Amino acid sequence: MKKLWIVMISLPLFAAVPTKHHQETAMKRLTPVLYVEEIEPTIAFWEQLGFKRANEVNEGDRLGFISFENGPVQIMYQTRASVLKDAPELADAPMGGSMLFIEVDDIDGVAAALGDTEYLVPRRTTFYGAEEIIVREPGGNIVNFAHFAAEAG
Repeated sequence: MKKLWIVMISLPLFAAVPTKHHQETAMKRLTPVLYVEEIEPTIAFWEQLGFKRANEVNEGDRLGFISFENGPVQIMYQTRASVLKDAPELADAPMGGSMLFIEVDDIDGVAAALGDTEYLVPRRTTFYGAEEIIVREPGGNIVNFAHFAAEAG
């Protein structure tokens, strides 16, 4: 007598799994908030690149928060002392680990404005067609300035 083995395989039925509808949410702007011990050393760096101070908030006798703007680009800084007062749950976040990528129209103008600021990587043209200058700003974050040549056409 032959034995008949019936093997049942359980396969997920993806079509039967309910999915959550995700509503599309329009984003208006992304602005980095760089977390530092002190803001004052960063001011000259951004001002030499044409950024203007937009908002400043003191924390005691020092700045606790600042925002800079240059056209549509905005960058904010907040100090540990300010974060401890405002949202202490965030105060143990790491500092100086951000990398910013800023597209610019005039890379030579950026180079001139940076003066003798040390480049972390020699000025270069990348495989994706950007001419780049990469530096570390005084708060310890890396800033990559990139210019894309206009396409011939």
